Amino acid sequence: MSAASPAADGGDLPAPPPDTPPGRRFEPDLRSMTRINLRPIASPMPLGFFTIAIASVMTGCLQLGLLDESARAAVALTVLPAFVLQLLVSVLAFGARDVIAATLMAVFAGSWLPYSLIVLSDAAHGPEVLGVLNLALLCFGALMTAVTRPKRALWLVLAVSLPRWAATGLAGVTGAEWLTRTSGALGLVVALVAMYTAFALMIEDMRSEQVLPVGRSGPAQLAVEGDLSVQLRNLERQAGVRRTL
Repeated sequence: MSAASPAADGGDLPAPPPDTPPGRRFEPDLRSMTRINLRPIASPMPLGFFTIAIASVMTGCLQLGLLDESARAAVALTVLPAFVLQLLVSVLAFGARDVIAATLMAVFAGSWLPYSLIVLSDAAHGPEVLGVLNLALLCFGALMTAVTRPKRALWLVLAVSLPRWAATGLAGVTGAEWLTRTSGALGLVVALVAMYTAFALMIEDMRSEQVLPVGRSGPAQLAVEGDLSVQLRNLERQAGVRRTL
């Protein structure tokens, strides 16, 4: 989305009022000469949720012992692309004016990168540091659940991620093996929910109608079912158009 510059070529600006202070630039009303361009994009959210699902399966299998400890480096290398993919999803979501989805995907991306680097480098006190990181993610997720309720599918992915972040964080801090196994099992649950959400959103986008329930309500439902006037409501007050964020 971008704001076009005023078309000043070929026309004279009106003269400033007589009481304008000397040397002060007079700015006319530019609203009639301003255009706001919207660039439609494909929804990046299925990619984001499929990425969460795949990365959660890999880390969950490692925590459950389905993959040997010697596979830790291989798992870290497999998870590392999740950082790039979810960062891309976040950038596209910001461009689509969805700050909630963009913020969520950016934080998910930021969680995969330190995991991969710490596991690959076998850094000292790595499990404890990742434990604290997951507890911080738990606080972030708890706050996000308060604003994502109109998007029930996204809210559900967050809701099942909260206990996993808690178990992973406590396992890293305490070293308890049963918490690690619990976190792995919860990771598979997160993967199932994220995969369903991604599939439902992709089918919805392909058929231009809701096929599988995703639980939208309020503004989220209006954004999908409303006409163009609903999409453009309060556009002049959105980031990228207004002067400050």
